[in-house]
Amino acid sequence: MDDQNRNLILATALSFVVILIWFVLFPPPEPPAQDPAAIEQAEDLTAPLPDATDGATEEAPPGEAASAALDLPRITIETPRLRGSINLQGGRIDDLSLKDYRQTLAPDSDIVHLLTAENTPEAFYALYGWRPGSGLDWESVPGPDTPWELIEGETLSPGRPVTLQWDNGSGLTFERRFAIDENFLFTVTQSVANNGDATVRLAPYGLIARHGEPSDLENFFILHEGMIKVADGNLTEDSYSRMRNYRTAEREGTAALVTDVRDDGWIGFTDKYWMATLVPQPGQAFTAVARYVPARDIFQVRADLPTEVVGPGERAEVSTWLFAGAKEWTVIRNYQRDLGIDRFIDAIDWGWFFFLTKPIFALLYWINGFIGNMGWSIIVLTLMIKIALLPLAWKSYVSMAKMKELQPEMMAIKERAGDDKQKLQKEMIELYKTKKVNPAAGCLPILLQIPIFFALYKVIFVTIELRHAPWFGPFEDLSAPDPTSIFNLFGALPWDAPTPGSILAMIFIGILPIGLGVSMFFQMKLNPAPTDKMQATIFAWMPWVFMFILGIFASGLILYWIANNVITFIQQYFIMWRSGHRPDLLGNITSGLRKKKGTPAK
Repeated sequence: MDDQNRNLILATALSFVVILIWFVLFPPPEPPAQDPAAIEQAEDLTAPLPDATDGATEEAPPGEAASAALDLPRITIETPRLRGSINLQGGRIDDLSLKDYRQTLAPDSDIVHLLTAENTPEAFYALYGWRPGSGLDWESVPGPDTPWELIEGETLSPGRPVTLQWDNGSGLTFERRFAIDENFLFTVTQSVANNGDATVRLAPYGLIARHGEPSDLENFFILHEGMIKVADGNLTEDSYSRMRNYRTAEREGTAALVTDVRDDGWIGFTDKYWMATLVPQPGQAFTAVARYVPARDIFQVRADLPTEVVGPGERAEVSTWLFAGAKEWTVIRNYQRDLGIDRFIDAIDWGWFFFLTKPIFALLYWINGFIGNMGWSIIVLTLMIKIALLPLAWKSYVSMAKMKELQPEMMAIKERAGDDKQKLQKEMIELYKTKKVNPAAGCLPILLQIPIFFALYKVIFVTIELRHAPWFGPFEDLSAPDPTSIFNLFGALPWDAPTPGSILAMIFIGILPIGLGVSMFFQMKLNPAPTDKMQATIFAWMPWVFMFILGIFASGLILYWIANNVITFIQQYFIMWRSGHRPDLLGNITSGLRKKKGTPAK
């Protein structure tokens, strides 16, 4: 085996060992248990606190529990992609499901429910309101309990908005207009008409509340789930555990992170595939607030807009957006381009290698547009990457071949230098210059292949386009581990395979992990085994160890690695043949077998 393959395999092996050890030492924490009855009876702390800087009053907002018994009708939400309703109590969006996505691949699986009502487990909802300024109190403005009246529209759908109204009985009439597009973007327009005799000051806000951590958190270190915010071009991502440790902010009186946004920004909660986000109009200054309410285990994000001064007979109006749906690349990219939402595409967790994950996904998406199958698209993508790296691979092999030719001279230098390291280094450098050899030339393909591998792993793990994406036959979800298993002879025996992620599933692996081990074995046999017995033993076992370690990874990633191994095998065989070093594949395999039996190789 040449140094290039040895270094590549060692570097990759060490990377996966680190990941595996981390996952074992730091397993995902169990989400805290919640008592739904206690949540319903607890004091309400989801309403926003006033901001003294804009002349708001300092008294606390009313609690939701006071009017929890009201049985108000709901306004239906029905679009090509969404289904749900608006609760007239509080005028909140607290019921929203995604028609295009199901919980599992089972035929009877329920669709994905994104937003849920306050009195349900793991409540997740969006509400809007006004903070009262000087001369007003919380009873004068609509809050979380306000009973709204529908005055326009029937069902919220694209091109058919609905309008709600509430009169405070003291000269202020509030309206809230909801509109929605064909995907996942709500437009919420809040207005207030001053029919009284005095000027009033009010500040509009939008709020998203989440009761407790979601039970389906991945809790995997390469994925962000929790609060996400863009403020004047800066992206901030905080997990739920980090939000619990926020320090108290002067303007909030509870654990909070307050950011004043001068120009563009948005704030919300992101899951692996879904997101709910408050988006003020581009160019609109606002205050982004992320806070945690320990008394009720509520996580909250809020967008506080500037104070509106409304004189007698005047009317104030402000519009914001609410994104609630799937993080589809084309959809959020179009919102960023067409609406000017700054860095909205970064709602997808591209990771540290974003400079690779973004173009790799864009290329994969483009290929899939022609092929229509993510499995075959991954194979084509792998081929394109290998073609792009072919000049480097060729140069690397030529460099390694020259280094092999210099081995006798290098050994002679070592003998002459003895323990004199300075002399050894000097003569080695002179040898490289004389023979025009760069010993580091063989490292560049390795340095590129490892981040590309992890970038593709990130793409497969976090993008919704790979969720439930089929290849063929039993491979119905490339984002999930291989569903086949030796345990039932890959479906031939009349019992189910072990549950993915279980100990048995790690032992009784499927077709793809086996294919990975075999392809790696043949790739390694392009070169003779190392002369060192310890190295030879390690490399002999490495394909089969990887076969079991990677069996728990997404099948799309294993498919990529198999394709990469096969293409690398063909590529390296061709390069070696053109360079006059035709590999003795059969001889290398039989030589290893003879050594195991104790027969000396010829």
